[in-house]
Order: sequence, then structure tokens, then C-alpha cells
Amino acid sequence: MSGSADRGRGPDGDRVGWEDVAGWWQAGFTEGADAEYEEQILPLIASELQGATRVLDVGCGEGQVGRLAAGLAGVELVVGVDPTAAQVAEAHRRGGGVLVGQSDAAALPFSDRSFDAAVACLVFEHIEAMDQAIHEVGRVLRPGGRFLFLLNHPLLQAPGSGWIDDTILDEQYWRIGPYLTEDHVLEEVEKGVWIPFIHRPLSRYVNALVAAGLYVTFMAEPPPPPGFLARAAEYRDAATIPRLLALRAEKLGPE
Repeated sequence: MSGSADRGRGPDGDRVGWEDVAGWWQAGFTEGADAEYEEQILPLIASELQGATRVLDVGCGEGQVGRLAAGLAGVELVVGVDPTAAQVAEAHRRGGGVLVGQSDAAALPFSDRSFDAAVACLVFEHIEAMDQAIHEVGRVLRPGGRFLFLLNHPLLQAPGSGWIDDTILDEQYWRIGPYLTEDHVLEEVEKGVWIPFIHRPLSRYVNALVAAGLYVTFMAEPPPPPGFLARAAEYRDAATIPRLLALRAEKLGPE
């Protein structure tokens, strides 16, 4: 999940960042703990990486996406990078056939055309230098290579968006926040757990991909999976609102 060393300040003025929340992430979103990963995100990634041989996992966290990739037929090499030392250390501990190193997404330590597939799972909404990071992905992919790009849905998960149950007017609807405003926020995702997010409209990402020679060939907006909807009644009310956006972008050019 982490992809840069971006940090912010919590309500008491303390500096917070990914090193502070690595343990929380590892406990709550890996090794079967999270329904969205198990039922939706990981199967989607596995499907999109079929036929790849050399895979780069950008913002690999503790390595669960890389371990998944390493187990796919035909994959010869999986490399993961993350700027967070605690995540890299845990990825090394968990192993699974993934080579892991500490690096920012905006300065990948690889030669041009090193990989035929790259994946970034819920990473780029945390990266300050987004354009440079996407440029780097384009640089290290070979022509014909693919980039699987998963985001919290920029429209429907914009700051201020959420399910509204108006008991006065007897209306229920999904409110959309200030979608067109690029916004850096520090969000309390659980009590005492603060995560830096950067909201950008979808056009910012698509245009950055095109500028890097990466052209969108597939887009998915899947509904929340059953395991997520079962957590609370209000989640079921918003079953037609996607939380995830997945793009496949391919690098054009001669082989």
C-alpha cells in the first residue's frame, strides 16, 4: 500500500508517516485479514498478470502482491520496492520468492526495459511525485509491457464523499466530495491511525500515463465484494458504489 515517504502531521502536531503505521497495515490487510484483498483485489491482480515473466511491484508493502505474482505460472522474477523500512523488513521475513528493496517509486533503481509487467496496488494516492513515479514505471517496462494500476476510486472515494441517510427527507444517496480539487489530507482511518492521502481527478492519472507512453486498454470498477458488505448494514446500502478503480495500461513502441 505504501509507495512514497510522504508524511503529515496528526492532530497533536506530531509527524506521522508509513513507518508509524506499518504494523497496523500488516495486521489488518494481509494474510487473509481483509475481505477486499482476498475476494477482489488479489484475484484481479492474478488474472491481469497471467503471461507475465518479470514483474515489478511498486509500493509493495510487506509483499503480499509480490508473493501472489511469484506463484503464477511462467513468472520468472518478482521484484518489490517500498520506501518504508518496516515494510521491507517484513517482506524479507515473509519471503515467498520476492526480491525486495527500499526505494521511492519516483526513483526506481532499475535499467530501462527491465520488466514486462508492473503493478501498483492502492499506492499512487499516497505519492507526492505522482508524475515522476508513473514516468519511472513507463521507463522500466519493455514495449508491450503492462501496468496494472489500482486506486481508491478517485470519483466515488473523493474527500467528503460517503453514504447519506437523510431521515428528514427520507432519502438515501452517495454524496460526492470536491472531485476536481486536488487535495492533500491526513485521514484518521481508525482511532489513532493517520494516513496521508492525495486526491486527484482521474484525468490527472490518465494523462500522466499517456505522457509516460502508457495507454489504457482496460478499466474495471467492481462492486464491493460480499465479505466487505457483510461488515455493516450501511455498507450494504452502498453496494452499487465501487470503492476500487483498476486500470491496465500498456506501453507502446517497437519490441
